[in-house]
Amino acid sequence: MANTRRWKQNTTWKFRDVLDQWRGLAQGTRLSIALGSLGIAAVCLGLSWWVVFSPGSGPQDLTANTRVVLYTSTDAFLVTPIVKKFEEQTGLTVQVVGDTEATKTTGLVERLLAEKAAPRCDVWWSNEASGTVMLAKAGVLAEYSSKEEAKFGAAWPRHLRAQDRTWYGFAQRARVIAYNTNRVTKQSAPKTLRELTRPEWSGRVGMARPQFGTTRTHIAALLVIHGPDATREWLAGMRGNGVKIFDGNSSVARALSVGEIAVGLMDTDDALSGKANAWPIDFNYEILDKPGTNIKGLPSLGPVVIPNTVGLIRGGPHPNEALRLANFLLSEEVERMLATSDSRNVPIREGLAKELKIDLIPNAAPATPEQCAQRLDEADRLIAEFFPLQ
Repeated sequence: MANTRRWKQNTTWKFRDVLDQWRGLAQGTRLSIALGSLGIAAVCLGLSWWVVFSPGSGPQDLTANTRVVLYTSTDAFLVTPIVKKFEEQTGLTVQVVGDTEATKTTGLVERLLAEKAAPRCDVWWSNEASGTVMLAKAGVLAEYSSKEEAKFGAAWPRHLRAQDRTWYGFAQRARVIAYNTNRVTKQSAPKTLRELTRPEWSGRVGMARPQFGTTRTHIAALLVIHGPDATREWLAGMRGNGVKIFDGNSSVARALSVGEIAVGLMDTDDALSGKANAWPIDFNYEILDKPGTNIKGLPSLGPVVIPNTVGLIRGGPHPNEALRLANFLLSEEVERMLATSDSRNVPIREGLAKELKIDLIPNAAPATPEQCAQRLDEADRLIAEFFPLQ
């Protein structure tokens, strides 16, 4: 049994690394890779078109008004219980297309772009915002208002509501500076990114490949916050200080746990998963610099926040059912499920976070998802300069 648990755990972490890499690739890169495999994909397409988590669901008539189609990049272990709960409450069947299936063709974002003229999907749920912003810009997402916004009490957080009203953000995680508690004391653990370029951390810091996933988003956020010169200087400092590059955030967490590195950049869910496994991991959110402090190196303006996002597909086949599903995904009930899952997403509802004794993300960095998405191309150029793929 112990060997089985270890095998499952290792398989899960490796699988998340693959997803980290694929999701973070630039649209053109993903398309090129996918088209190279198109011949094989075409043979399998009829068998692998849908990834369905609804029990007993096979190929079905998507025009039926008892059904709704969800495309999601969120991990299946999070999606499955949420979809089941929605189906139990509504009697609707949710047809789920997951990111793992889509990687066999052109990826979920590319697929939605390709289906724009004749949509098959109703609802888009992503575990980050960059792809969602891209879809909104391309006109794939419809403007809508959720009834959950009226229930929210205060206004929905401004940075988590699209300017064009096509998507909502919720259930957040953040970029953090994690450390091995056997090798680093709480007092000496770094609390700002600039500390990672100092001599005492030479060769002791790790991060995921910046071409991929949330590390790429993090660098785009640095461009938003600090501009190209300061970001370039920090990347040069990280390279010069011998930062170790890993395949994904989960690989960084594993390396941290065994002492291969002393400090690692990752997301809160990776750090918390490590802690749940009783690994010697703790983390710091990046702290704010005190006003008037003489700063040498990259200023510190708080942690970069990464929300889940939900949008409705313009012209989707089941608009009424789609709105019901979107409302459910934005509900307090779903935020509770995500907050109490292994992912430990931080609720945007302060009362819920307080009830669950989850600390809110402190002093989030001033970089909205839309601003970060606008700087991704610039981030890619800097990444290619300092950390080219070998």
